[in-house]
Amino acid sequence: MLRLQHELRTRIYRPGRYRAFYVSEPKRRLISAAPYRDRVVHHALIRVIGPLFERNFVTDSYANRIGKGTHRAADRCQEFARRFAYVLQCDIVKFFPSVDHQILKTLLRSRVRDDGILWLCDTIIDGSNEQERIVRYFPPDDLFSPLDRRRGLPIGNMTSQFWANVYLHGLDNFVKRGLRCRGYVRYVDDFLIFGDDKEAMWRVREKVIEFLEGLRLGIHEGRAQVRPTRRPTRFLGYRCWPTHRFLTKENIRRFRRYGRWLQEAYSRGSMTWQDIKPRLAAWNAHAATADSLSLRYRVLSALPFVRSGSG
Repeated sequence: MLRLQHELRTRIYRPGRYRAFYVSEPKRRLISAAPYRDRVVHHALIRVIGPLFERNFVTDSYANRIGKGTHRAADRCQEFARRFAYVLQCDIVKFFPSVDHQILKTLLRSRVRDDGILWLCDTIIDGSNEQERIVRYFPPDDLFSPLDRRRGLPIGNMTSQFWANVYLHGLDNFVKRGLRCRGYVRYVDDFLIFGDDKEAMWRVREKVIEFLEGLRLGIHEGRAQVRPTRRPTRFLGYRCWPTHRFLTKENIRRFRRYGRWLQEAYSRGSMTWQDIKPRLAAWNAHAATADSLSLRYRVLSALPFVRSGSG
C-alpha cells in the first residue's frame, strides 16, 4: 500500500491488466475484473468524488446508490403506473461499450476541479481494456469519427458503475426538468417515462432519441413503445402492474438452472448445506419482493439436496 500511495502521489500509477471473461446470464456480456490494487484505488476515488455528484443526482436514478436498488425502482414503477395512463420504456443499445471517453472526461470536469483527481480519473479511463467495438455514426461525424474516438467502460469496475450515473445525469435532468416529465425511473441504461397524453409521449420519445445522440448513444427504437400502464411493464426482472408484480419467466428459469447446479455441487460433495443455504435464502428474499409465495414453495420444494451414493 505504501508503494501504491507513492505511485499516486508522484503520478506514476498505471492500472494493471484486467481479467476478462464472458457471462451469459441474463445476456452475454464481457466482464472485466481489475487487479486488487486497482480496486482499492477505485473505491478511494469514488469516496472522494462521489459526494460532488451525488448531491445533484435526481431522486429517481436507482442504480449503484445507497438506499436505492432494483426493488425500490420496481416500487416506483408501480407507483407511477397507478398515477399515469401510459409508459414509455427505453433501453440504451450497448451502453457500457458505447460510453465515449472524451464526453465522460468533459462531464467529470463539470464538477471536479482538482488537477490530481482529474489526472487519476483520466488514467483509469485511458487504462480501460478493449471493449466490444461499436461502429455507429452521429451528426456531424465523418467516415472515420467512430473509429477515432475511444469508447467503452469495463463492466465490473466500481468506477464504471458510478460513471454510468455521471454520464446519464444529463438525460435525467433533460427528462425531468427539460421535458417536465413527472414520472421517470432509471436503472443504469433502462428507463421508464410516464404520462397521460399518448401523443405527447411519442413526441417525448423523439426528443429523448435526439438528446442521446449528443452523448453518442441510441435506444432500441423497436422496443421503445408507448403502452397503457394497465398492462404489465417488464422491468428489472419483474412484470409490474399498478397493484402487484410477478417475477419474469426468465428470472424463474434462471434460478431453476442455478438450483440444479447447486444440487449437483452438493451431490458431488463440493459444497456443503452451509454453503448452499445462504444462496437459496438470497433468492427467496429477492422473490419475496414480488407476489410469489406459492411460486417459492413450488420452486424450492423441487430442489432436494442428496449426497451421491446416499440411501
